[in-house]
Amino acid sequence: MAKILIVDDDDMNLKMAEFILKKDMKDIEVLLADSGMKAIDILQREQVDLVLLDFQMPVMNGLKTLEIIRKREDMKDVRVIFLTASSDRDTVTKAGLMGVQGYIKKPFMPKDLVERVNKALLIKALDDPALADLLGKK
Repeated sequence: MAKILIVDDDDMNLKMAEFILKKDMKDIEVLLADSGMKAIDILQREQVDLVLLDFQMPVMNGLKTLEIIRKREDMKDVRVIFLTASSDRDTVTKAGLMGVQGYIKKPFMPKDLVERVNKALLIKALDDPALADLLGKK
């Protein structure tokens, strides 16, 4: 079962993304965090296949959260997709250099969300035979 962590300070965005993914995808577990600090805490305890990370959050934004993730040996390889309403070129460039797997523009369309998550999990499956077996791709 693939584990997806959704990180967003907006409860409606969390619930909507969770609903869409659970409705349209099989064999996934969705974890929720409403802040970057909670996301880091979950990533310390759980093996997560993909993080959907809101860029604009109070206290610790998505870029700072990503910086911490990339510095930690136990979570540096986790795949991350930014959820963002921003298209600031400097942010996009910096996040790209830090290895994000892409961006999902908010407000997101259900089909786009599912397609991008599926694509990220399939790419991960190329590196992870156990996940490929779960997804039935090998």
